[in-house]
Amino acid sequence: MNFKAHVIMHSTPEALDLARIQFAFTVSFHIVFPALSIGLASFIAVLEGAWLKTGKPVYKELCLFWSKVFAVAFGMGVVSGVVMAYEFGTNWGGFSSFAGPVTGPLLAYEVMTAFFLEAGFLGIMLFGWNKVGPKAHFGATLMVAIGTLISTFWILASNSWMQTPQGFRIEGDHVVPVDWFAIIFNPSFPYRLAHMAIAAFIVAALVVAATGAWHLLKGRRDPAIKKMFSMSLWLLLALTPIQALVGDAHGLNTREHQPAKIAAIEGIWETEKGGTALNLFGIPDMDAETTKYAVSIPHLGSLILTHSWDGEIRGLKEFPKQDRPNSTLVFWSFRVMAGLGVLMIVMSVAAWWLHRRRKLFDARWFHRFALAMGPTGFITLLAGWVTTEAGRQPWVVYGVMRTADAVSPVTAQQVGVSLLAFVIVYTIVFGTGIYYLLKLLRHGPALPGSHTHTPESTSDGSARRPLSLPQQSIEGA
Repeated sequence: MNFKAHVIMHSTPEALDLARIQFAFTVSFHIVFPALSIGLASFIAVLEGAWLKTGKPVYKELCLFWSKVFAVAFGMGVVSGVVMAYEFGTNWGGFSSFAGPVTGPLLAYEVMTAFFLEAGFLGIMLFGWNKVGPKAHFGATLMVAIGTLISTFWILASNSWMQTPQGFRIEGDHVVPVDWFAIIFNPSFPYRLAHMAIAAFIVAALVVAATGAWHLLKGRRDPAIKKMFSMSLWLLLALTPIQALVGDAHGLNTREHQPAKIAAIEGIWETEKGGTALNLFGIPDMDAETTKYAVSIPHLGSLILTHSWDGEIRGLKEFPKQDRPNSTLVFWSFRVMAGLGVLMIVMSVAAWWLHRRRKLFDARWFHRFALAMGPTGFITLLAGWVTTEAGRQPWVVYGVMRTADAVSPVTAQQVGVSLLAFVIVYTIVFGTGIYYLLKLLRHGPALPGSHTHTPESTSDGSARRPLSLPQQSIEGA
């Protein structure tokens, strides 16, 4: 199926490119904050549960500290997410009109279930320590953590339907839902949901590990630093190999439903009979229809992508030029994601080896390694989204609606001005927010023996504003 949008005034190719750049810019800023808050919400719930079970104050100290970080990340995620909702109307009116009957309800379900759940219990989680009992507070923390995962469910359901659409029919100039179960649980959804959820936990674990490494390098050896450093590394040891397996299954699913994307990711132009080589490195040339300077390993592509020695992978030349993704872009974005993923596994195994030798908290070389790996979770996350979204092109709803037909009838000047405004505002607002987050992380959990206030209490008994506690703590430090 292929839908051709009809509008009164078509946008120019320049406007389309600028609209795509603008959405890529805003969504890239947005995704890093929810990913961090999804992972931290579950981490905080585990910490609070451990405190209730053991009574050890170190868990509550960590819970209070990471709740501050979560609050800032959650707030910036909400603000950056609102902007994208407006972009659907301003820049992507064709898509909203055509696919709105499917994507609109899915996003509404996310607001009605996840966002209301998070918003309803977030205040208790952050400021209810002295207002409700410990078990009730833990329940609120669990609700926030569950809410972040429910949000992931609905957002990935909507995006996955755009990748592998089913359960609908086309009437006139828009889709009509026929089977909501088929729409939500479309062929790529389970793999993409698992991949994204695990990625969020890995992002948070790397930030926690890097924070612990920073304080270990600065000479802190108190229980809070050691505990969060150790917990994050154990989580990485468990999740990074699982993520590799989930990614492999996701690749098999993509080969079945989006073969052009796989060909572009691997830089494969010709369909090789009797086994496909894997291009480790190279420079795909879209005009020359070849991958220059390719370093290939025979049959490895078949082994990885089909799990057989002589499996066949369709080359990009089997698809019309207008239906090919940009191989140069996704070839390298995928390799950034995969390469950093291998480094994460190496880091986790090294941590296990140091733990066995009882040198985990003394190996400064490893602490520097863990600190350097802190941002790689975000880089890997963005590289993965570039791969999946750019690899879907030139379709906005794969095989159904082209991206060129989804854009609103806007001019390049209109989109360019708004893009410039976004760049300026985002740099100021989110640059300040990121700076504030780094200050929080640099300050770290409360030192042993120091008096730790709960978020709603002060020495004079007055109530604090939501963001005043982290600020006072930093300034006091």
